[in-house]
Amino acid sequence: MAPVPGSGLAKGLAVTLRTMTKKTVTEQYPDVQPDLPPRTRGVIGLFEENCTVCMLCARECPDWCIYIDSHKETVPAATPGGRERSRNVLDRFAIDFSLCMYCGICIEVCPFDALFWSPEFEYAESDIRDLTHERDKLREWMWTVPAPPALDPGAEEPKEIAAARKTAEKLAAQQEAAQQEVAAGEPLADEQARAAEQPTRPAGDSKQQTDQPRQEGPE
Repeated sequence: MAPVPGSGLAKGLAVTLRTMTKKTVTEQYPDVQPDLPPRTRGVIGLFEENCTVCMLCARECPDWCIYIDSHKETVPAATPGGRERSRNVLDRFAIDFSLCMYCGICIEVCPFDALFWSPEFEYAESDIRDLTHERDKLREWMWTVPAPPALDPGAEEPKEIAAARKTAEKLAAQQEAAQQEVAAGEPLADEQARAAEQPTRPAGDSKQQTDQPRQEGPE
């Protein structure tokens, strides 16, 4: 059966009319920033204070796109006669995002929580060589990392938070005890001061002797 002339045009116009009556889903980017999910894998942020240069992230990366340089420093002994220690100091931490496949293995294997996902995605470059970002840029992206989701009501409290809370409670108890000792010592100091201000009587002379008249013996 031959198609009816103009049927295709009628179907197209019907689709257009149905679309016109529906709410648009087009996001006006870049004028309006998209509302990204909290677990969006944009870029990797570095919290370098937690990095111990263990090299786990670089060794486990399938693309070998993480570059880390470091040197050792000697830490003096904390107590007299103690032993000196050596520690690794981070010199360079760079990620080549032209090679990164956003698998997240480096973030998962980091034992010290130094790497985090950031939803930042506006980092395109005209030159592919500029996609290797150093630790300064990774540190800037760290401040765009969203806060972690809240724990379930029945979940166990994290050990770090529990340890910090116990330490704070211990310090508060010590300060309160010190304040109570100071408050208890003030009345005692006042009594000692008043006792020091009172005049002293000669030895062997009581109050009763001074109040009664002195009797004279027979001549």
